[in-house]
Amino acid sequence: MLTTKCFIMSTKSRHVFKRTQRDYSMAFKLTVVNSVESGRFTYFQAQQHYGIQGRCTVLVWLRKHGTLNWNSTKRFTVSSELKKTPEQRIKELEASLEEERRKVLFLSTAMKIAEQQYGMQFKKKFSPKRQSGSKKKKG
Repeated sequence: MLTTKCFIMSTKSRHVFKRTQRDYSMAFKLTVVNSVESGRFTYFQAQQHYGIQGRCTVLVWLRKHGTLNWNSTKRFTVSSELKKTPEQRIKELEASLEEERRKVLFLSTAMKIAEQQYGMQFKKKFSPKRQSGSKKKKG
């Protein structure tokens, strides 16, 4: 069901029709979203093609009803494109591990220097493990 309220603005012998409110059906919204996500239109082109007046209306529909990620500041991406291949993930994890190794080396060196020059103690004093009182008796 499509309802439209219009009024006429008179501007120097020109009559301009301006919509004040328009209710779009869910089927219409999904059609617009599908045409944008399939690559047939950009969201701005879809707005013009379907006669949608609001500048952000189509984008709001895409965020609500679409399958693409329209929330980022970058161009939209398909959620399956966000997944990395195992090789890419391994390289990323190896780089992260190497960075962590460098941090540990830096901090341990800084601690050794602080211990030698300033007499600071960083080594953790371990206490014996506490025995839990819920041990079962054999018998």
